[in-house]
Amino acid sequence: MKRKVNRIPDELAIKIATEYLTTDASIKELKQKYNFGGHSNISRWIRKFGLSEPSEQDMKVSKAQQKEKQRSKRELELEAKLEHMQKELEEEKLRRRAYEKLIEIAEESYKISIRKKSGTKQ
Repeated sequence: MKRKVNRIPDELAIKIATEYLTTDASIKELKQKYNFGGHSNISRWIRKFGLSEPSEQDMKVSKAQQKEKQRSKRELELEAKLEHMQKELEEEKLRRRAYEKLIEIAEESYKISIRKKSGTKQ
């Protein structure tokens, strides 16, 4: 009985090998993620494609870029809250304009002063 061999395209192999080198992912995690077998495939791909582990500077840059892309749960919550508050502010501005217009119309039609005059005693 022959074993079934799954060929992995070179593009995918390069992607897996670079992901192994640039992230903290283990070989076992990558095997599960990309559904491939073999014990030394990743190390063989690294040699085959001439990849090497990135320098400390490259790792810092890569991690900084990943952090910029990933927003924390707290940041997402704050952005949603900000958006909600901006909508509420716009609604309140409209409500204030509506009240001002209502007072203006009432003053014109009833010929009385509704607005409080500044400097009056209470």
